[in-house]
Amino acid sequence: MTSPVDEILSWYPSSNRRTLTNLSRILAQGRMGGSGKLVILPVDQGFEHGPGRSFAANPAGYDPRYHAQLALDAGCSAHALPLGACELVAPIFASELPLILKCNNSDSLYSGPDPEPALIAGVEDAVRLECSAVGFTIYPGSAARNHMYESLRRLAVDAADAGLPLVVWSYPRGSGVSEEGRTAVDVVAYAAHLACQMGAHIVKVKPPTAHVESDAARVALDKAGVPLHTLADRVRHVVDSAFDGHRIVIFSGGAARETAAVLEENRQTAAGGGFGTIMGRNSFQRPHREALQLLHNVMDIHLGQ
Repeated sequence: MTSPVDEILSWYPSSNRRTLTNLSRILAQGRMGGSGKLVILPVDQGFEHGPGRSFAANPAGYDPRYHAQLALDAGCSAHALPLGACELVAPIFASELPLILKCNNSDSLYSGPDPEPALIAGVEDAVRLECSAVGFTIYPGSAARNHMYESLRRLAVDAADAGLPLVVWSYPRGSGVSEEGRTAVDVVAYAAHLACQMGAHIVKVKPPTAHVESDAARVALDKAGVPLHTLADRVRHVVDSAFDGHRIVIFSGGAARETAAVLEENRQTAAGGGFGTIMGRNSFQRPHREALQLLHNVMDIHLGQ
C-alpha cells in the first residue's frame, strides 16, 4: 500500500530527487510525520507587524531561538522564519528541525494601496543555513503582482537547482480586491491556483469566507452547484482549485483568538481536506505550556484523533 508521503511525493514528478528528499523530510518530521499532514510554526510576524505587537504577550518570543525550540518541543513539521532570525537559529536547530527560509517580507510602517514585499534573502542563504525549503509571499490583486510573480519564478528556478521545495504564501490584497474580498472564497481559491501554477510545492492561504467577490465566479459556482455554506465546503473548493488536491494546501492561523475558535476552525479545514495549518500568533503568544497543548490538540484534529 502506498504511504501518504509517497503518494504526495508522486504529485511532483518533475521535481528532482534532492527537492523530494527535502519535502519528504518536512512530511516525516514530528508528531505529524508520515501522515501527509503538516503543522508548521511561522514566525515572520516581528518583521510583518512589529516586535511589540508580536512578542510582548509572551516576552520569551523576542528571542528567535524560543520559537525554534517551541516548534521542536511541539513536534511541528517545520519552522518558517526570516533571514535574521534564521542566522541565529539555523546553526543550533537546522540538523533536527526543518527550516523554511522566508525570502521576502513586508513591514507595517508603511501601507499603501498596492503592497509589495521586499526580497530580503535568497536560495544561497537557504543553502548556507542548511534550510529544508524556501518561502515567498505573493499578493494577487496588487498592482505590483507581476513583479512579484516574476521574482517568484526566479526563486523557483534557483530553488529547483538547489533541491529546495517552494512554499508560497498567496495572500490577495491590493487595489484589485476589496477588503472583504481578500478572504472571499473565489479569491482564495484563485490565489491557491496561481501559487500552484508558479511551481509551489506547498501553498499557504487564509481560510475562505462565504463572500464571493467576482460576479462571474458566483455565476459559475452557482451553475455548477458547488457547495459553499460551511468552512469545510469552502476549503474543499480551495483544495480542488489546487490541481484537484494534488498540491499541499495549508491554512493560516491568523490573529490570536480564543482556543475554542482556533480548534473549531481547524476541525473545519481538516473536514474540507486541508493538509494542515501554519499557525504562529495563536501558538507563540501563549505561554509555553499552553502553546504546546494547543499545538498538540490541533495536530490531533488533523490526524483524525
